[in-house]
Amino acid sequence: MYGGEDVTVACIDSLLVQDYEALRVLLVDNASPDGSGERVRARFPSIEYLNTGANLGYTGGNNRGMRYALEKGADYLLVLNNDTVLDPGCVSTLMESRARADRMGALSPKILYFDDPTRIWFAGGDYSYAKAIGHHRNELELDDPNEAPRLDEITFVSGCCFLMPAAVARDVGGFREDFFMYCEDVELSLRLTRAGYRMYYQPAARMLHRDTPRTLSAPFETLQRDRNRRRLVRQHYSLAWRLVFALWFYPTRVIRFMQYLLRGDLPGARAIFAGAVLP
Repeated sequence: MYGGEDVTVACIDSLLVQDYEALRVLLVDNASPDGSGERVRARFPSIEYLNTGANLGYTGGNNRGMRYALEKGADYLLVLNNDTVLDPGCVSTLMESRARADRMGALSPKILYFDDPTRIWFAGGDYSYAKAIGHHRNELELDDPNEAPRLDEITFVSGCCFLMPAAVARDVGGFREDFFMYCEDVELSLRLTRAGYRMYYQPAARMLHRDTPRTLSAPFETLQRDRNRRRLVRQHYSLAWRLVFALWFYPTRVIRFMQYLLRGDLPGARAIFAGAVLP
């Protein structure tokens, strides 16, 4: 967490009523400047608490938490955003599913919008090589609350929530910390695939995410997302695939840049430019 006291409390409340008895909760606090991490810690003295000492971003905070859990002997890691609320059977459903998932690298639940639980936020994901991005399946479509349990193989797992075996975390590692936030889950998904692991989606495991549909991203998100896609491409792509990406990426950035300028949105235009040129 980095602030967000009320949403973090709601998330922990949902974890403490899970019907999976072996669940241990770790709160990772990225040195919340308003003292909210310490207040949440005092409110839930029974859960474990880790203060990173600085704002390490989504990537650094989660990596510290994953490392802590591995050192404590965890068999599985559940990476979870603090702005989520889980159904009581979410964790047990994921754990029951893991035995049927061959070479499982990560397993994701169905994620619905908190403000409109009838709409899907994430129902599995697909990685786009050409765009170096992960696409959410069925986003904004109506949810079927009675969808039968099953395992669908996916090629992109959202960092909002996924279950990962400890052995996989030790083998592949966590998130790239220089990404800070945005597209770090895309890069991890690609590494999992390249290491021979498979990713799955279980619709019977359900949770809510406090997010809203958006047509335009905030400037910081735009910059980070585009910059990190280019970093991913530099690290993982062949020359041919770099060319494919460039032929899509740079023309579309020019179009987006002009759209922001025509709207008079100078911060947005600057973010587009920075995301396309910063190393």
